Amino acid sequence: MAISALATATVSTDWRQLLEDLYRGRNVSTIQSSQFIAMQPHEVLIVCRGLVQLSTLYPNGDEGILGLVGPSMPFGIPFSLLNPYEAIALTDVVLMRVHIVEIEQSPRLAQSLFRELMRRLQQTETLLAIAGYRRVDDRLRQLLELLRQEIGQVTPEGTRLSVRLTHQQLAGLIGTTRVTVTRLLREFRDEGSIGVDAARHICFPASSSHPLVNPV
Repeated sequence: MAISALATATVSTDWRQLLEDLYRGRNVSTIQSSQFIAMQPHEVLIVCRGLVQLSTLYPNGDEGILGLVGPSMPFGIPFSLLNPYEAIALTDVVLMRVHIVEIEQSPRLAQSLFRELMRRLQQTETLLAIAGYRRVDDRLRQLLELLRQEIGQVTPEGTRLSVRLTHQQLAGLIGTTRVTVTRLLREFRDEGSIGVDAARHICFPASSSHPLVNPV
């Protein structure tokens, strides 16, 4: 385990250094929270800071949430066949735009992007697995556990999601209604599995006797 952790830390450090090298002398885009992000077919966008939601629209007008993109992770039209394919800033976001040709000409950049794409793939497969749970409460529990791992911040009291997600956004990620998510979150709070802080961020108490997901 120690070797694996060291290797992971080394990879993360190398990728951060590469991003810093790319950042120098390059224009970056700052997108305010709740704004849509323009994407071009020849560009890969890399999140330097913040959180982005990827989504599409179904023929009936409903939104389908595809995933969340956090710091160091890439996204963009070259990675998707969906139309429409939309990205919206869930927080204030700083983005770097990299041309496809630049990636093709830099083995180091391509290798580092591949590692971050693996994280995207892992998240996508987890969301697909969550969708297979028949009970909505199980889907929501599994989703919250995924979010705790992806965007959780450790606090003295436990773990806090770094981003405030709406009940509608949570519902979109597991294919249910906002009303159902609101009811289930209330039940989870009553049983002590989660809490909500003053900023309305979901929290996971460290001392809870009712964990959201039972350990394997």
